[in-house]
Amino acid sequence: MSGIIADNVGRHTGLMKAPSGGGAWTKISSVTASSSSTISFTSGIDSTYDEYVFKFINMHPSADQPNWTFQGSTNAGSSYGVTITSTVFNAYHSESDSEATLEYSNGSDLAQSTSYQRLVTEVNNANDGSVSGMLHLFAPSDTTFVKHFIAKSQGYSDSSGVTENPYTWNMYTAGYFNTTSAIDAVDFKFSSGNIDTGTIVLFGIS
Repeated sequence: MSGIIADNVGRHTGLMKAPSGGGAWTKISSVTASSSSTISFTSGIDSTYDEYVFKFINMHPSADQPNWTFQGSTNAGSSYGVTITSTVFNAYHSESDSEATLEYSNGSDLAQSTSYQRLVTEVNNANDGSVSGMLHLFAPSDTTFVKHFIAKSQGYSDSSGVTENPYTWNMYTAGYFNTTSAIDAVDFKFSSGNIDTGTIVLFGIS
């Protein structure tokens, strides 16, 4: 049986095969960091697809405790700083099991701000430290509506504000670029230092 497995709603035996469809993923491009200040996607984001997904895999910072962030552009990457309004919540759990929290992250959300949007807080730069996740951007070429995005990110973090370090930090981010201009480029970076290693892959979903 191939295809996506649907929820077994109203049935008490077996699994169901979902209807055909659900969207095909097409790889557009891939960028691997090597002591890079930023990773920018300045092509391939257009009207071809209604949804674009960036998968970032094992992004490792040079500095300790930087935030993993992104921003968009309406001028093919000449500048980044589109107005964002967003909402963020996160869960963290220390390795020693001494701390665990689920909370709204009011230090990570933006309200009509042109700052970079935080995706994970205070990533550990130990040899095995990194952040991974994905960012969905919807209808970036539409010139009628604002541009919505959602992201789910997982980081190996280390914060002086948490008694027991290190810990897992799972962050959920959603919001919109408050512009009716097309978003045609996206930039990722740590809030300080470089991206030592890591890969970001851009997909279009049809």
